[in-house]
Amino acid sequence: MKRQAGFTLIELVVVIVILGILAVTAAPRFLSLQGDAREASLQGLKGAIDGAAGIVYGKAAIEGLETSTTATDVTAGGITVSTIFGYPTANAAGIGAAVTGLDTDWAVATSSATSITYGFTGSPSPTCGVLYTQATSGAAATASVVIGGC
Repeated sequence: MKRQAGFTLIELVVVIVILGILAVTAAPRFLSLQGDAREASLQGLKGAIDGAAGIVYGKAAIEGLETSTTATDVTAGGITVSTIFGYPTANAAGIGAAVTGLDTDWAVATSSATSITYGFTGSPSPTCGVLYTQATSGAAATASVVIGGC
């Protein structure tokens, strides 16, 4: 008589238990993907802001406006950007105009006379976004990622 080949019930239970243990240990690693995606989006936004600020500063330097202590308009690529010390100001007419899509794709979470924070549209949080601080007489404009409340 031929013996049938196959798995016994105990072998199947052992495999299921091993897969369960692997799933429990690996699941937390994949659950934080949304937070990682938010942080990566903010890093991309910071890069866009830094790049736009650098381009505007270059244009302002060519026009001799890098030492201007008052808000001055600079036209770069057909877009007029409000600048101070050659860098975009911290408002919609400055950095908002310099970065394409910034005012339509992102929400203003906080705003002051010298800084502005852009966050995710729909849930603007001052602790989750990119903080842009305009230039002063002693320092260039800066952008930093704030990920406290993401």
